[in-house]
Parts: sequence; C-alpha cells; structure tokens
Amino acid sequence: MEKESLIVVRGGGDIASGTIHRLHKVGIRLIVLETDAPVAIRRTVSFGEAVYTTTHTVEGITAERAETLSKLPEIWNRGHVPVFIDPAAQSLTELKPFALIDAILAKKNCGTTLQMAPITIGLGPGFSAGKDVRAVIETARGHDLGRVILAGTALANTGIPGAVAGYTTERVLYAQHSGTLKIRRDIGSMVQQNEVVATIDDHPVLASISGLIRGMIRDRSIVRQGLKIADVDPRTEQTAICHTISDKARCISGGVLEALLFLANKLHAPGNGRS
Repeated sequence: MEKESLIVVRGGGDIASGTIHRLHKVGIRLIVLETDAPVAIRRTVSFGEAVYTTTHTVEGITAERAETLSKLPEIWNRGHVPVFIDPAAQSLTELKPFALIDAILAKKNCGTTLQMAPITIGLGPGFSAGKDVRAVIETARGHDLGRVILAGTALANTGIPGAVAGYTTERVLYAQHSGTLKIRRDIGSMVQQNEVVATIDDHPVLASISGLIRGMIRDRSIVRQGLKIADVDPRTEQTAICHTISDKARCISGGVLEALLFLANKLHAPGNGRS
C-alpha cells in the first residue's frame, strides 16, 4: 500500500475510533466521514466528537473537524485526523480513496457498495463479503470477534448487548421516554443501582446496576424512546477506562488492519493488472 493512499472511514463512534487510532498510528492517511449530529455513548473515546468540539483527542491522537475538503492538507500536516460532515459519502468522487471502511455499526448497510473504492470493508452485520464489500469484520463478542470474513456475513444482531461480568441488557440504559436528556451523573462517575443518573424532561433515568458510568450521550440531547443513552460497567472502579479504547474496539481494529493489508497485497499481486 502506497504511503499517500487515502483511507476513508465512515463513522467516528467508539468502535470506529479504535480502527481510526490504529491505522493512524501505523502511518495510514485517513479521513472520517460523519453526520452533522453524531450520537456516541462512549463519546470520550469517539473521534466523531470533533463535530461538536472542533478537535477531540483519544489516547494521544487528535481528530479535527474539516469545514471543507480544501482544509484536509493542513489538518494532515498538523498530524491530525480530519473529520468531515458527509453522511452520504458524496465526497468520494473528489477524494478517490484507495479503501473505504464502513464503521457506522448501524446493523445495516447505509449505502456502502463495492464501487466506492478498490477496497471496501464493513464492520458487523448488514454486509455481505463479495457482494456489498470485499471483507466483513465480526463485531460480536465471543470466539470470532475481529475475524476477517471474505465470503458471507457477520453474525446477525441479537439485540442483546454482549455479557460483561455476567451482565447483558442490565448494563445498558435506554430512554424510556422521548424528550431532552439532562445528565445528573456523567461519564467517570461511580453509581449505585437505582440511582438517578439523568432525566428526560421530568422522567428520571435510573442505573439498573451498580458500577462505573463508562458511556453517556451528550447533555441536552433530544432523545427518542428506546434510544441507547448510557452504559454502566460493573467490573471496575478504575475511571481511566472511560478515556481509553476498549478491548473490543482494539480487537476489531486488528481485523480491519489484517483485511486491509491482505486485500491490498491481493490487488497488487502479479497478474491482476495493478502491480
């Protein structure tokens, strides 16, 4: 893969950010395409936060919002990762990336096709390797987490969060009402079961278990009933984990890097017209 090759990552949430962080560290030039109002639970470790704050740093790497594509060279020159608002990926005709990684994790394909780049990689369910993308990365916790799939699909979404210390649905808080969220206990706070951690209009949001608030969407967010709004980690009192990339995101990022290099080598192999 050429050093100047551009990789586009669709999505800047916490799982996507594990991949963005790893690829940037190994010297790959990136741009992140985001929506104008991203919703991230683990926002402290989500590069998409740069949409709101102009810059956002995760484990020593800084993402910077790019107002226009003409700003990309100066952002790259600062050693930052550009985040550009373009949910439909319309900028691809100008960017002409070598590879595109769909890390939106919408549990469905939000429009990514094989034709978007020579290499296309999809994270999680919603993609079929060989049909929608060149490779799919398994995102479900378990034995196959991070596995590169070159034919077929990832495991279907069960709707049940992966178990952490024996807890699944209990550790994730969902909006029971629609309205405006007001945070009472933000990321990094230790809470007790049934403690009020936020309100939605006049309705309290209670912690379903005791633990550390590892994720919470932004204060004053407008939420709809059923939206995932917070994550309580029952395992530890170490608040440092709120500001570091998760084991799951790191594992998935390894699969992405493997798929990227494998497919790049395959493209440049003798006899395929690209060597």
